[in-house]
Amino acid sequence: MSAPAYRCGYVALIGRPNVGKSTLLNHLLGQKISITSKRPQTTRHRILGIKTAATAQFVYVDTPGLHRYEGRAMNRHMNREATRTLQEVDVVVFMVEGLRWTGDDDLVLKELASTRCPVVLAVNKVDLISDKQSLLPGLQELSGKGDFAQIIPLSAVNGQNVAELESVIESLLPESAPFFPEDQITDRSERFLVAERVREKLFRKLGKELPYGITVEIEHFRREGSIIHIHALIWVERQSQKSIVIGKQGRVLKEVGREARAEIEPLLDSRVNLKLWVKVKEGWADDERALRSLGYMGDD
Repeated sequence: MSAPAYRCGYVALIGRPNVGKSTLLNHLLGQKISITSKRPQTTRHRILGIKTAATAQFVYVDTPGLHRYEGRAMNRHMNREATRTLQEVDVVVFMVEGLRWTGDDDLVLKELASTRCPVVLAVNKVDLISDKQSLLPGLQELSGKGDFAQIIPLSAVNGQNVAELESVIESLLPESAPFFPEDQITDRSERFLVAERVREKLFRKLGKELPYGITVEIEHFRREGSIIHIHALIWVERQSQKSIVIGKQGRVLKEVGREARAEIEPLLDSRVNLKLWVKVKEGWADDERALRSLGYMGDD
C-alpha cells in the first residue's frame, strides 16, 4: 500500500481587525512571527508563516484586518493586501470573533464571494462565551451565512481545537511537493521582524494614547563581533505625538527599548544593542509615496 501523497499549499487567514488571526498563526507555528496587541489593525502587512510537517507543508498568510473605513492611504493599503491574498491561495480560513457578527464581517463575506477555493469558518474566542448553551444555535446561524467547507469553534489563545482546524486545512490542500525548505519559517527578513517587535511594544505600552500614525524603520543593522547593533527610527505624524512616544524624561522610549530587546535577542540568537529615535514625517500614513519609502506597498 502506497503512502499518502504529500500536500502543500497557501492558506489565507482572513477576517476583520482584532479577531485573532495573528495569535492563531503564532499558535499554529509554535512560535511568534506576527505581532499581536489589543489594538485593531496591528497587522499591516501580509506575512507568511511556514509550517513543515511529515505529511504536509502549510504556507499560512496572515493578513491585515478587512475594514470598511478607507479614509487614509494606509487603510486602503491594508484592505488591498487582504483582498489580493484571496486570489492567490488554496484554502481560506475566515475568522470571526465568537458569535459577534459586524458590518466588517459582512465586508469579508462579500470579498469571499469571488474566491474559488474552499473556505473554513473559524469561530475564535469561544472560551470567552459565557453562555455555552448559545454556542450550538449560534454556530448553526453562522453556517447559514455562507458555503463553508467546515465550521470550527476554537480558541487561538489556549489552543482549543487548533489541531482540529489544521487537520481540516490539510485535507483541503492540493497534493504537491513542499514549496519552501524544511527549516524556513517565514518570508520576512530579520530587519522586518525586529521593526515589528518594536512597533508591538509601542502599541502595548501606549494603549489608547498610541497614534495610529506610527511606524518603525530599521536604519542600521550591523553585527560587530558577538553584538548586533540596531538603530530604529520611530516615525510619527505630528510633533505632539513625538512627546507621547518619548514619554516623561524618556521613560516610555526606554521601556519600549528594553522590552523589545528582550524579545529581539532570542529571535536573533545574539546580544543586541538597540537604539531608538523618534522623528516626525507629517501625514505619512495618508501619503502613498511615504508609505512606499517606509516599506509599505512594496509589492503592490
